[in-house]
Amino acid sequence: MAEIIRWYMDEHIPPAITQGLRRRGVDVETTQEAGMLHASDELQLAYATSQGRAVLTQDDDFLALAAVSSAHAGIAYAPQGSSIGQLVRGLMLLTEIYTAEELTGRVEFL
Repeated sequence: MAEIIRWYMDEHIPPAITQGLRRRGVDVETTQEAGMLHASDELQLAYATSQGRAVLTQDDDFLALAAVSSAHAGIAYAPQGSSIGQLVRGLMLLTEIYTAEELTGRVEFL
């Protein structure tokens, strides 16, 4: 059976996005819940990868990390100013069309 994408929220992602995904049955962990507040982007990505979680971020430093290595569980990048509704809908779409394996090593732009 294909693995469903599990998400990890970068520390600047609004809590309303996490709440919206959880209301829809999506497995989400936040930076705060993981005890990773203020950790470097490299450590954030390494933690998410070790947990088999794709990262949602609005930090373009993650794009630079992804350009160097595809050894991650996936990255969804959203530009600053994206609405909560746009992000929840975009993440739901990714969760519905990709398996965790298919998102591994990919960067998707929302």
